[in-house]
Amino acid sequence: MLETMLQAGRWLKSRFFPGALILLYHRVAELPSDPQLLCVTPGHFAEHLEMLKKRLRPVSLAEMRQALGKGVQTRFPVVITFDDGYGDNLHQAKPILERYDIPATVFVTAGQVGCEREFWWDEIERLLLRSGSLPESLRLSVHGNAMSWQLDGAVPYDEQRYRDWNVELQGNPTPRHTLYRSLCQLLRPLTESERCRVIRELQIWAGATGAGRLTHRVLSPDEIVRLTEGGLVDVGAHSLNHGTLSSLSVTEQRTEIEGSKRCLEKILGRPVKSFAYPFGSRSDYTPESLALVREAGFDSACANFPGTVWCSSDRFQLPRLLVRDWDGEVFERQLRRWVGG
Repeated sequence: MLETMLQAGRWLKSRFFPGALILLYHRVAELPSDPQLLCVTPGHFAEHLEMLKKRLRPVSLAEMRQALGKGVQTRFPVVITFDDGYGDNLHQAKPILERYDIPATVFVTAGQVGCEREFWWDEIERLLLRSGSLPESLRLSVHGNAMSWQLDGAVPYDEQRYRDWNVELQGNPTPRHTLYRSLCQLLRPLTESERCRVIRELQIWAGATGAGRLTHRVLSPDEIVRLTEGGLVDVGAHSLNHGTLSSLSVTEQRTEIEGSKRCLEKILGRPVKSFAYPFGSRSDYTPESLALVREAGFDSACANFPGTVWCSSDRFQLPRLLVRDWDGEVFERQLRRWVGG
């Protein structure tokens, strides 16, 4: 009898709560190349927000969580989130969010805050997919395995010629692109110390310094504080080093999850309540990850697989919809598909 009543209650909640969308962005920037498709131009981002304001009801992540708990009836809510914590989230995205008065949550990779180095995927791009010459061959030791690659005719490289190439395209136009894909796959599951060692070997091989590009830097502590000023933008945690949690031990996962929370709370001087799993597909975290996020004191966590958020959704595995650099017309069509009409 009790279970029947609980099921009826959940059904009634779902009838009154129409579901919500959580959108996943990374960057608002216009760059010479974007092989990971992380950037949305400022113009397109403004078109997205205009459409969201017109068709849906933009709310904060905290408001959405409250609506989920109460089953409150409202026009289809939508939440804006950003992963990683690039500097352009403050300097490009926030002014546009303020223009349209739309809230957002930025999930910051806390171990990168204030560092000169780039995210490891950006660093691989910086070393391999920019104009200039590289040695003809590369040899690396990864997890004790000796690996080698030949660059052949791609020793010199024309960045402008391949500026539109990205990882979703089939094939690799040069051996550099083959190497880029291989290294991204190899470094993804590594521990932070092992990944840093491989990156350093790559820098020495390429004759490059460790200082990153200003266009690819992460927010500084002061910028994180400025990002949250005014209350429109909130900050959540995104681990310390953006590793694949499912490839780490439980102890290493705890360090990544709890450490990111402590670091950001020290900067902000207040609790950080939301988390986003690095990469975020179901294979990128484990049941232990979910338990550790709960134990750390977060009240929700976002993943990276498509879906609508319902009252019955696991608040520690909230689905999100990945947004690309679409113009307003394409974004509107995509939005219609997501909301079902």
